[in-house]
Amino acid sequence: MKNIYDEVKSRKKNLRKKYNLIRNSNPPLVHEEIKLNVKSALNILLNKYHVEGKYIGIYWPLKGEVDIRFIKEINSLKVALPSSAKSSGISYHHWSNNQLEIDSNSIPAPTKNNAINPNDMSILFVPAIAIDRDGYRLGYGGGYFDRLRQKDLWFSIPSFLVISNNCISKKPLPREKWDVPFNGWISEKGLHQIEATN
Repeated sequence: MKNIYDEVKSRKKNLRKKYNLIRNSNPPLVHEEIKLNVKSALNILLNKYHVEGKYIGIYWPLKGEVDIRFIKEINSLKVALPSSAKSSGISYHHWSNNQLEIDSNSIPAPTKNNAINPNDMSILFVPAIAIDRDGYRLGYGGGYFDRLRQKDLWFSIPSFLVISNNCISKKPLPREKWDVPFNGWISEKGLHQIEATN
């Protein structure tokens, strides 16, 4: 007989398949609209949360994810990319023009630079397969972002998903005790911020 943990794991696995198919069926135009909205949302979020000299955390896009690497070309911004290690989880590193190396999940990352302290980060933009209206993310199953954001200092950094509207679940996604909600998302419909209830 399945325990609750196995049941949630199984539901998440099925939902990953479902939303991956949805996400991969999006036409390029949807990605272009999301990128435009990331640009306009960035102005709002920078005014609200950013402190000069701190980093904006972005990501290296995988298949189906919206490419927001253009943020690196905005002159005044310091950008960080995540690097994942199976043993120690995820850390963010300054992305300069240094050569990137492949991390433990085969994603390019600036691993030669020292890890950035959460006090030096002001906003995180994170990819997802799906999100629900309460801000709970469905990722790839590694738990990297949840484990990182369980730490108080990381949890206090405003964190937003970049995602297509058809991957925003109207029903609550299955969650486990370590899942941590995000502050909102940016889709082709624009920026949606979730107000804290506590």
